[in-house]
Amino acid sequence: MTLHTLLDAAGFDAISVGPAAGGVIADAGIARLGDGRRVFAKTVTGDLPGLFAVEAEGLAALRDEGGQAVPDVHHVSPTLLVLAAHQPAPDEPAFWAALGHRIAALHTRTVADRFGWHRDGWLGRLRQDNTWDTDGHRFFAERRVLRWLTEPAADAAFDAADRHAIEALCAALPELVPAQPPSLTHGDLWRGNVVATAEGEPVLIDPAVSSTWPEVDLGMFWCSPRPPAADAFFAAYAESAPLLDGWRERMPLMYLRELMSVVAHDADTWGAARMVRELAAPFRRR
Repeated sequence: MTLHTLLDAAGFDAISVGPAAGGVIADAGIARLGDGRRVFAKTVTGDLPGLFAVEAEGLAALRDEGGQAVPDVHHVSPTLLVLAAHQPAPDEPAFWAALGHRIAALHTRTVADRFGWHRDGWLGRLRQDNTWDTDGHRFFAERRVLRWLTEPAADAAFDAADRHAIEALCAALPELVPAQPPSLTHGDLWRGNVVATAEGEPVLIDPAVSSTWPEVDLGMFWCSPRPPAADAFFAAYAESAPLLDGWRERMPLMYLRELMSVVAHDADTWGAARMVRELAAPFRRR
């Protein structure tokens, strides 16, 4: 069914539906309604139970627990998510500095005593395992890295030596990452998941939330394609939340979850598997 048909079936008087960026798995559009409102709508094909429900719940957690600006949710069903529409994020230092302060506030106000979330989520078309754990190194290893090795595309991409090196890297995490408490994280914090209000304030969309190391959010923002004013984000973040020594060097390691997910989705068109091998190279059997 088309977005227009789904919107009509859900009771929205859609006058027109134009294309919109909606990630790699969704058919997304901006609809103009009969009452003059503009809404963002998206749908997906395939069996992804609870995808939109968990996305809406993640937005609510970011708003209610983390104090973040998120779109109003107008409709949630297994096949359709409708949100208030916002503007593209501007490439202005003041905007990204404001986001840096807000993400720091998210991380500092939601410090928790265990890693995970009360339900599993989704990262793309694959399930994100959010099983609770009190050990952050074990959580990151098992739920954010090794979890992807069981997916057919990752199994095909990595040979036995690769898998051993990845497993050895995970075993060394306590030596590579300083102990730190978990906080509520957006989980997919790259520039494409930040939009703006009409007044130019940052709004977060498309989360994959869990309580984990705040550096996971920072690693995603650092290693994915950054806005030109990204330095303003990190400077503002550091003003509100101290950055641990060596944080820059750890950013590629924090990005490992994203690299593994890209490979597991069979979407490695830009060298994600190669980057995984480079990160794991020091742990490869000689």
